[in-house]
Amino acid sequence: MSVAPAAPDHGAAVGPGPRPGERVLVTGAAGFVGSSVVRALLDRGSRVRALVEPGGDTANLDGLDVEVVEGDLRDPDPVAAAVAGCAVVFHAAALYRFWAPDPAAFYDVNVGGTRNVLDAARAHGCRRVVYTSTVGTLGLDGATADAAVDERSFARVDHLFGRYKQSKYVAEHEVLRAAAEGLPVVLVQPTTPVGPRDRGPTPTGRTVLDFLNGRIPGYVDTTLNIVDVEDVAVGHLLAADHGAQGRSYILGGRNLALRDVLGTLAEVTGLPAPTRRFPNALALAAAHVSDAVEGRILRREPTVPLEGARMSTTHMSFDDARARTELGYTSRPPAEALERAARWFVGSGAVRPDRAARCTWPSAVV
Repeated sequence: MSVAPAAPDHGAAVGPGPRPGERVLVTGAAGFVGSSVVRALLDRGSRVRALVEPGGDTANLDGLDVEVVEGDLRDPDPVAAAVAGCAVVFHAAALYRFWAPDPAAFYDVNVGGTRNVLDAARAHGCRRVVYTSTVGTLGLDGATADAAVDERSFARVDHLFGRYKQSKYVAEHEVLRAAAEGLPVVLVQPTTPVGPRDRGPTPTGRTVLDFLNGRIPGYVDTTLNIVDVEDVAVGHLLAADHGAQGRSYILGGRNLALRDVLGTLAEVTGLPAPTRRFPNALALAAAHVSDAVEGRILRREPTVPLEGARMSTTHMSFDDARARTELGYTSRPPAEALERAARWFVGSGAVRPDRAARCTWPSAVV
């Protein structure tokens, strides 16, 4: 594998990343992160082919000049057809949730689907592949509210809580294997993205939405790294342009205690912040009950996901200095990112009318 590049000269010609007029593939293009990558590519002048899940919600692509193709990541034939003719591939698709009725789906999509994308990119001679991983594959030993970990922090396997993290950890190693064999792939590891078009919503967006709807009675002692999804999208393009083969880059923002995240949401919306702190053990106990009764017996998504509760007992503090130094990556303040997320949820009708009517915004437009 190649060594880390020097800090890029952004006045120089674009590197191996997408060039204006070239056809570029984005998998998971209708998703939260994927649709933001699509928009960043369109701003650059790329011709975007958007691979979407058959029958999935494509509202995030409405009004965009993109070629939409359907294909199941688990089927190598439509994946290969989508990759054909594309100079660069952004593989952003993944099964991202804390629970699924069929646990094997995490591996089928996140590992098997990734292998299909890698195989197709190799067969069609793609110049660059950017793989969207997650900071969930990193170890958090030693992380505190004041001490962050970076890309060199290895994970203890028994701390990879939940099948999403476990499957992404395995998929990341398939990507690293492909890089070692010569595939021009670079990895990005978003932290906790928030912002517009989080239609799922993602587990991260669910926290924002639950705050807006008054469903968060208190908080636990944990830390999150808050970043705007559109900054993460630009980071994908920077990684394509300047990232080293087989090297990973955390795309983050600022580390904030959950109490401060909720406090910032209160500041930008005018809604009250919860003031009660719950013991971490209480959150874990509630999650075990929810997982046993709702997940295992009733076969429905638990109200308190066990993986989410386990994450809430750790400080998820990350240092993205590598991306800032090597890629020229930047991010906006977390207050702006959280306000943009809150405004989108209110505008989408996902917030109770009485709560939405109480929102007051610190700025006219964000």
